[in-house]
Amino acid sequence: MPVVRGKNIEQLYSAETIAARNIDLAKKISKGPTNDLLVIAVLKGSFIFAADLIRAMHAVGLAPEVEFITLSSYGTGTVSQGVRILKDIDSDVHGRDILLIDDILESGRTLRFAKELMYERGARSVSIAVLLDKKVKRQTDLEADYVGFECPDYFVVGYGMDVAYAFRELPFVGIVTGDAE
Repeated sequence: MPVVRGKNIEQLYSAETIAARNIDLAKKISKGPTNDLLVIAVLKGSFIFAADLIRAMHAVGLAPEVEFITLSSYGTGTVSQGVRILKDIDSDVHGRDILLIDDILESGRTLRFAKELMYERGARSVSIAVLLDKKVKRQTDLEADYVGFECPDYFVVGYGMDVAYAFRELPFVGIVTGDAE
């Protein structure tokens, strides 16, 4: 078991498994709506997955434009009351096919907000690609169009995902299982 920053990390999905899945997802995405495709990565956790998936999309013949949006749930304590835009995209989405990329689909509130926002702005279609789908935590009826892996009910880190800004750099998805001895 890898030890990172004094913590035991159990590997859930290896770097090799993720890379192979990204190619599979890119092939599926290439068969979907890709007219004047704009990929929008939802920051921060998706940045590594988005970069690798976009490169895989290039390898299968897609050449999308790329944008970034930063969204935040807000409220008191740990209860989300809604979603707000911290950094918006610059591109016009009117009449375009949009692919939102995020690290994990959990409650569904943030991605539902982003999808509705793109439709309100005139997008022709809005698809969602996520590395991980954690259905057990879903609070909306939103489903991703492209899913890397089903996620068990663990707090996951690595491959862009963090806990207190740590572990984003890991090349795999893992679970913090405790302190190293």
